[in-house]
Amino acid sequence: MSGEIRGYIHSTESLGTVDGPGLRFVVFMSGCPMRCAYCHNPDTWEPKRGTLMTVREIMRELDSVREFLRGGGLTCTGGEPLMQAEFLAELFAAAKSEGVHTCLDTSGIIWEERDKRPLIDRVLDNTDLVMLDIKHIDPEKHLWLTGKDNAAIKQFAEHIGAREIDLWIRHVLVPGVTDDEPSLRALGHFIGGIRTLRAIDVLPYHTLGRVKYEQLGLPYRLEGVPAATKQQAAEARDIIFGGVKQRIAEAVAAGKRAKKQ
Repeated sequence: MSGEIRGYIHSTESLGTVDGPGLRFVVFMSGCPMRCAYCHNPDTWEPKRGTLMTVREIMRELDSVREFLRGGGLTCTGGEPLMQAEFLAELFAAAKSEGVHTCLDTSGIIWEERDKRPLIDRVLDNTDLVMLDIKHIDPEKHLWLTGKDNAAIKQFAEHIGAREIDLWIRHVLVPGVTDDEPSLRALGHFIGGIRTLRAIDVLPYHTLGRVKYEQLGLPYRLEGVPAATKQQAAEARDIIFGGVKQRIAEAVAAGKRAKKQ
């Protein structure tokens, strides 16, 4: 590790509890190419903003709370951390060399940039867990919601499975936007084909980030959309699981047919 490569860091959190297993040292990285209508961190969108930090500096901060991270580790989120894949690759390599569990919280959108895939694979070489936020399974609805197509994101999810890296799926439930039953079931059917799937989190949409849009002078596209309830999120998770089970059942049936031939 050279320790001298620098990344643009929005902020860090010493003891995060919702960014992977256990207590986590969380690094929020600057820059994101997507413009999700429900994003509660629009202040992380712009690249090359924030504090320039070296890998060594971040590792020193992590070391200061290492004793509290048993069962946890390091999570990099954003923004979209893979926008700074070279920096992230060195940071994760440094963390793994010291026995720290690494978690990548990503949208997977950078996979659409084919020239960056080798760098992304360098990151994945030292990644223990990927938390992938699939915004919407329907391509057109995903485009409206984020400004980006979701084809590369689905390819990235499949790549994580092929790399044998644990995968957690996150899905934000927005009433009237991401909560229709056919899409939820289709999401489950898709991720049910990824063999390293370990967890599914359905997060209820909230409006707490709205004030940031006002402060930044940005339009808030979900004006008037109510927050989702925990009950709605739980029901949506059940539907997604139904899709997962259907995909698994189809695979089992296909396997039995193949044996008979």
